[in-house]
Amino acid sequence: MESNRVKFLENKTLLVTGASGFLAKVFVERVLSLQPNVKRLYLLVRASGKKSAEQRLHSEVFEKDLFRVLRNNIGDETLNALISEKVVPVPGDTSLNNMGVSDSNLVQDMMQEIDIVFHAAATTRFDERYDVALRINTFGALNVLNFAKKCVKAQLLLHVSTAYVCGERLGLIQEIPFAMGETLHRKNKVDINTEMQLVEQKSKQLAEQGCSEEETKHAMRDLGLKRAKLFGLPNTYAFTKVMGEMFLGHYRENMSIVIIRPTMITSTFSDPFPGWIEGVKTLDTAILSYGKGMLTCFLIDQKSSM
Repeated sequence: MESNRVKFLENKTLLVTGASGFLAKVFVERVLSLQPNVKRLYLLVRASGKKSAEQRLHSEVFEKDLFRVLRNNIGDETLNALISEKVVPVPGDTSLNNMGVSDSNLVQDMMQEIDIVFHAAATTRFDERYDVALRINTFGALNVLNFAKKCVKAQLLLHVSTAYVCGERLGLIQEIPFAMGETLHRKNKVDINTEMQLVEQKSKQLAEQGCSEEETKHAMRDLGLKRAKLFGLPNTYAFTKVMGEMFLGHYRENMSIVIIRPTMITSTFSDPFPGWIEGVKTLDTAILSYGKGMLTCFLIDQKSSM
């Protein structure tokens, strides 16, 4: 982070959604490493209660090798004390109203203290079930925005989207926001509430037909891909992220919003150390295969758009 950005975070209270995800935990590590004088970090994860959320954060975030450099630099005792002082586990679910935070006292504390919201919670499966992706990527963004607008000190909502909201186009693509209903197929306008109604109707139809969970999953995946293609998007993930951006732009009111559209997120580039990868996703299969000597070359079309 640049020095002015690090300074900006001093004595600030941050809410981070999707805190157990790759991008969010890297963000948290960077904040604690570069600005230990941050006031507080509310870290939202799916969990049944505060104790469960705390256990999940420790096992899936702070005990990861990602924190090795920080732990070596300041020591286990100091890092554990820093986490205990600065971090507040928040059990919740961004697909629900008030982000699923049920503790009224915790909600009030958050609304009085939060300065910055970093929204990274998402499902990133390209062919995710349409009902799941719509709830998390689209309505989840709206729920986080609505919560942020209730935070009396909130200065900024930083939303992680994807470069693939731009679809499969060639040439220079401008980074412009989506207007509500706007799609890459100009003739087809999307109505987000209609999309949710389609999901509910499909779910009811599948239940009436006595479909199994596996059959329902495949049907919902097919529906998402079909709707995405109709509006010019390559997959369900990109389509639901587009609609999430629409919600943010349409209902932002006076909230300052920054939307980040990264391409494939693979590993850390340099900090806290190069090449930290978690899980197997996007290009990771090719990277692992190359590293093991199983894949020695790539066949490509030189005229393809990368």
